[in-house]
Amino acid sequence: MTGGVISTVIFDLDGTLLYTLEDLTDSTNFALDEFGYPKRTIDEVKSFVGNGVSLLIERSIPDGKNNPNFEKCLLKFKEHYSNNMYNKTKPYDGIIDLLTKLKQNNYNIAVVSNKFDEAVKSLVDKYFKNYVDIAVGQRENIEKKPAPDSVNEVIRTLNVEREECIFVGDSEVDIETAANAGIPCLSVTWGYKTIDFLYKHGASTLIYSPDDIWEMV
Repeated sequence: MTGGVISTVIFDLDGTLLYTLEDLTDSTNFALDEFGYPKRTIDEVKSFVGNGVSLLIERSIPDGKNNPNFEKCLLKFKEHYSNNMYNKTKPYDGIIDLLTKLKQNNYNIAVVSNKFDEAVKSLVDKYFKNYVDIAVGQRENIEKKPAPDSVNEVIRTLNVEREECIFVGDSEVDIETAANAGIPCLSVTWGYKTIDFLYKHGASTLIYSPDDIWEMV
């Protein structure tokens, strides 16, 4: 499927490597509650994630960005999440085993995410410190996915060829990101989107367990 030798596996974070949904929901509802707004269900938050925390709050708060408290609510979310992002978050079953195999076989491992850069680096440092070579989150001069900026940053930093890379993610944003970066995408089925949704949004290769990723590379 890849058409060549793969040296570098680039992973999305939320819904791909880490189950983060409950902590994201808790921080969203903390921020909303600070301003007296209705809380969101975990299923609602699940449908809102994937495009960065700014859009998560825009989708969660009444009237979105037109709400005069939007920026304050976003700041409250970031403050709360920074202090509570390890409460219920955990790697998906089989992920550590997969990363161990990849590292033992000299693959480069990267993480790119639309979560703010500080949180991405903190989560990667806590859960995957011994495995990940570079982690790139949303920050100045790095346009968020589906722009290819974060993938291009990985390729530049690791000094690898585009043809050596493969992308692994759980959403339509990841499918678009891989396409925009000119690399293949493996779409995992244990994340925050359904199989039907992934197919409707252009998924070409579905992955049902971390072991399947090992077989692909």
